[in-house]
Amino acid sequence: MEEDFAMSRKCELTAKGPQVGHKVSHSNIKTKRRFLPNLVNVTFISDALGRNVRLRVSTNALKSVDHNGGLDAFLQKARAANLSPRALDLKRAIEKKVGKPVFVKKELRKAS
Repeated sequence: MEEDFAMSRKCELTAKGPQVGHKVSHSNIKTKRRFLPNLVNVTFISDALGRNVRLRVSTNALKSVDHNGGLDAFLQKARAANLSPRALDLKRAIEKKVGKPVFVKKELRKAS
């Protein structure tokens, strides 16, 4: 599923893109309009790769990256289908450098 991310209005990490809706006037006339994602150019620091990475991401993705503990942790958890080709290359490079994450199920303890 190769998508064109070159100059598109699409987040490179979450694949958020424009949505279509209606502009509604006072007299309730509906006209088509586009809701564009809030995209910003950000320089992330990759600890695993030891370099800076520039990506065009939505502010929502910026919050998610912070919440998940940085770019490396976010990319390891992210689905490949949502990532741009550049972000997918970064994900592969990080996994190659660090190794694939191992997810361990935690046992539920009964409170007695």
